Amino acid sequence: MLTVKNLDVFYGNIQALRDISLVVEAGEIVTLIGANGAGKSTLLKTISRVLDISSGEMIFLNQDIRKLSAAQVVQLGICQSPEGRRIFPEMTVLENLEMGAYTRKARYENDLDRVYRIFPVLEERKHQPAETLSGGEQQMLTIGRALMSRPKLLLLDEPSMGLAPTLVKTIFQIIQSINGEGTTVLLVEQNASMALSIAQRGYVIETGKILLGDSSENLVKNAQVREAYLGKRAR
Repeated sequence: MLTVKNLDVFYGNIQALRDISLVVEAGEIVTLIGANGAGKSTLLKTISRVLDISSGEMIFLNQDIRKLSAAQVVQLGICQSPEGRRIFPEMTVLENLEMGAYTRKARYENDLDRVYRIFPVLEERKHQPAETLSGGEQQMLTIGRALMSRPKLLLLDEPSMGLAPTLVKTIFQIIQSINGEGTTVLLVEQNASMALSIAQRGYVIETGKILLGDSSENLVKNAQVREAYLGKRAR
C-alpha cells in the first residue's frame, strides 16, 4: 500500500530523516518505535505532506505522492490523527467530526454513524464544546475525526500519550477493531510494548534513521529492543 524509499527530510539546515525506507502492506498494523526526537512524528508529517521532502520516493497505491498537497493526500486515502490531539476546542464534538469530512463530496452520515458506534461517548457529547471532554475523550475525538475522511491508511501519532493505563488498553483495542474493519494503520507509539502487541511488523527509528525492521514477534525477542524500549534486560 505504501512504499517509502531513501527518504531525506530537513528542518532548515538540520537533517531530520536520513535514508528512510519502509513498506506498509494493505491490512497491516505497522508500528514505528523510538525515543523522543527520533523522527517518528516527522515521518508521519512527511507522509501526510505537511513537510517537504528533500529526496527519496513515496508511493501510495501505485501513485507518487511527493508533489501532492496535504488535502490531496487525504482525498487519496491517507489521514493522520496527530500527536497532542489538536482538536478545535470551541467547536462542538459534532463540528469537529464534520471537519474530518471536509474533503468529502459525498454524504457522510454512514461514517458519522460508524464513529459513534466505535466511540459511543462522542454521540452522547456531540453538542458539547470539544474542550469540555476529558483527555481520553479528546483522543477518541481525534481518531474519530480522522476516520471521517474514510482513510485507507490511518496514521496514528502517540494515541496513548497522557492517558491512564486502563484507557490506554481501551484505545489499543479500538485500534485493533478499526484495523479489523479494513483500515491499514501506521502507528507511532512510545509505549513500545503495547504497540508491538497489536502490530504485525515494526521499525525501530533512532536519530532519523531506521535501525531495524522485523516482525513484531522478532522485535520483542531482540535483546537490544527489549533493553532499550521494553524495559527488559537481555538474558
